[in-house]
Formats: sequence, structure tokens, C-alpha cells
Amino acid sequence: MKIESDAGYLKPLPSYNPDTEPYWDGLMQGRLLLQKCASCGKVRHYPRPMCDGCYSMESKWIEASGRGRIHSWTETHHAFNIGFKGELPYILVTVDLDEGVRMNAPLRNAEAGKLKIGLPVKVIFERPKADLTTPAFVLA
Repeated sequence: MKIESDAGYLKPLPSYNPDTEPYWDGLMQGRLLLQKCASCGKVRHYPRPMCDGCYSMESKWIEASGRGRIHSWTETHHAFNIGFKGELPYILVTVDLDEGVRMNAPLRNAEAGKLKIGLPVKVIFERPKADLTTPAFVLA
């Protein structure tokens, strides 16, 4: 499925191409999919055509648990894009997923002053428009 531009949607649209298509399609189904190298078995995120471990171009997709721990975070008070202005302030977390990769996404329903490195989180799926689902995290 292709993500269509929408004049009412002001946030930047993600890159949708053959390398990222299974990732975005998985999110639409409520599944967090990660690439796994078919040669060396290294899991990777963000989706890309080549393994940075063994340089193989062969990969498969695995379903992630959606669980991990906070590696770091930032609380944003200035919108870099007008589409985010209504969410200010918001927290962006870097999460160490249980599968061994890091992922950035918003953290919902949490206060920055109460966060600690290592707190457990789980993924949730948000649908900001009919043809787009994005990941976010909540404390687990």
C-alpha cells in the first residue's frame, strides 16, 4: 500500500519504497516487523537493503515483541515542523528493543521528570491517517 499525500496532514510522510514496504505494511496490521539478515542472522532497524554486519543483500522479516527498555529520551518544546505543534511538549525515546536493535518513537502518557534509563516500554500503534500507522511507546 502506498502512503498518499494529504493536504490536511501536516507532518512529514515516511519513505515508502521496496526496502521499507514490509515495515509500513506490518504497522498497518498492528505488527512491528524488523529485518533479519538471511546470511548472518543480524537483526536490523531501520529497514535497508544491505546487512551492515556481513554485507549480504538477502534478508527476511521477523515480528518483534514490541518490548524494550529506554536507552535515552528528549522532551521537545519546539516543533521542528508545524504538524507537531499541537503535541507540544512531547517525549521522543530511543528504545533498546528486546531483539537487539534501537528504535526512536514518541513516548505517550509519561512525564519526562519520572523517566529513567532502563525503564521497560512496549510499542503501541497510532493511525494518524487512514493509510498510515506509526509506532509509539508507553511504559510497560
